[in-house]
Amino acid sequence: MLKIDIRGQAMNKVARVIMDRPAVHNAFNEELIALLTDVFTDLAQKADIRAVVIAGTGKSFSAGADLHWMKRMAENTREENLRDAKTAARMFLAVATCPKPVIARVHGAALGGGAGLIAACDIAVAVESAQFGFTEVKVGIIPSIISPFVLAKIGPAHAREYFLTGERFPAAVARDIGLVQHVVKDEAAMDALIEAKIAEILTSSPEAVRMAKQLIFSVVGRPPESVLDLTAEAIARARATDDARAGFAAFLARSKPPWAPPS
Repeated sequence: MLKIDIRGQAMNKVARVIMDRPAVHNAFNEELIALLTDVFTDLAQKADIRAVVIAGTGKSFSAGADLHWMKRMAENTREENLRDAKTAARMFLAVATCPKPVIARVHGAALGGGAGLIAACDIAVAVESAQFGFTEVKVGIIPSIISPFVLAKIGPAHAREYFLTGERFPAAVARDIGLVQHVVKDEAAMDALIEAKIAEILTSSPEAVRMAKQLIFSVVGRPPESVLDLTAEAIARARATDDARAGFAAFLARSKPPWAPPS
């Protein structure tokens, strides 16, 4: 249901989290949601993990919620539905707030919660044949728990179109509205681009990356004057870290910083 592949050396490892329910296009059910939450919570604590790639086996990245699971939810009490919704919301939050850069490798269908999972990632690379959609309204529900992550990526104007129509759209549109950053011809090109992004991440300070990701969530959507103290304090803290000292020293010496992998 979920495969974990960790590769790399010493403190420069990359985790690949692979959803493995190909028969149902990697649709979410209780078990997959719990596994994803646990895995991202665990990876967040591992100092040797520098980046995470999330992908799916079979024909699709993820087609959203499992239909059998949704059918059971329709028969749940309000309290049961509320509990299930909060559990799923915590899974998306675990992905979004993971201190490691999270890269989505997107092929096939990415619908409903699958598109929401992409929005929770930092970087998304899709093949041009991929299809996207916030299709919840087609079955009488709404993209509620994914909305904070999706709105942060595509903004309210695009959400007001695609949340309400529930229509599917191609990878080129997903890029244009900001859901994914990169669209490539095929899976070989997708893997090459992901490896290039990982290589860039590995030459960056892991502590600075963590702080930069935290900064984004702290600042986004707020007027500059309201975050003046926050941003000033953030850079003051960053300048005092061991990584900053080592990074400045390496820059002046024209040498590699200690976190960079060997050539």
